[in-house]
Amino acid sequence: MRFFAPALTRLALAATALTAIFLPAALAVFAAQASSKDGGAGAGAASKSYSPELVESGRSLFQQNCAFCHGKDAGGGETGPDLTRSLLVSQDVDGDRIGVVVRGGRPGKGMPAFNFTEPQIAGLAAFIHTQRNDALRQTGGRKGVEAADLQTGDAAAGERYFNGAGGCRACHSPTADLAGVASRYQGLKLEEQMLYPRHAKSRVTVTPAAGSPVTGALAYQDEFAIALIDASGQYRCWRTRDVRYKIDDPVAAHAELLPKYTDSDIHNLMAYLQTLR
Repeated sequence: MRFFAPALTRLALAATALTAIFLPAALAVFAAQASSKDGGAGAGAASKSYSPELVESGRSLFQQNCAFCHGKDAGGGETGPDLTRSLLVSQDVDGDRIGVVVRGGRPGKGMPAFNFTEPQIAGLAAFIHTQRNDALRQTGGRKGVEAADLQTGDAAAGERYFNGAGGCRACHSPTADLAGVASRYQGLKLEEQMLYPRHAKSRVTVTPAAGSPVTGALAYQDEFAIALIDASGQYRCWRTRDVRYKIDDPVAAHAELLPKYTDSDIHNLMAYLQTLR
């Protein structure tokens, strides 16, 4: 780890991690459910066909970034609503509305902006519209994501990734913190914890100009102050200009992996974690 200016570095890390992980949140913003035949998403523009190549490009982008919340068919999941019944999608024409929301973001609703290219927006819109058209031809409610949908990987390959290229073993152990993890979390919840554990606690070591280093759970940090809870449960605070400090952020390693994962890495690692019961 390295010493750094508190606010700017943490903000940069947060922005990078949120951009990589919360594309599902971006699409969720415009996924309000239709509630009536007159005003619902089923009413409106006639269906349009898209080229298989365009749809496939959008499918790849969607599967990589959105499927674990919105389902592989965009029909909704445990934490992501059904995009095939979104009112905004029903009013969208070739990505004109989807693109605005995805690129502009809505920070007040937890949605960052995404710098997707025109071809990416076009492909994403083509895939979502194609899934919507298919859904409108069927009867029944929205589909969810079953745990079985996330059990397509190779557990042995996932274990190798865990112990090797992924570097997971440096912080985690299948017989310690991850023992029984597949019993505590199932399906999408498990995958979300794997990709970006939201409630992981950071630790910090503060070294005063005169005195021994003090280590504990990070309690507060801004440009002017750094505070921790030490082993005895005492809250201790220093001015940042008077000390050096090093933060161990367990989420940082997860954030760094996000742009490096392949689809196979995610599926295989997920399959391995599902064996830890």
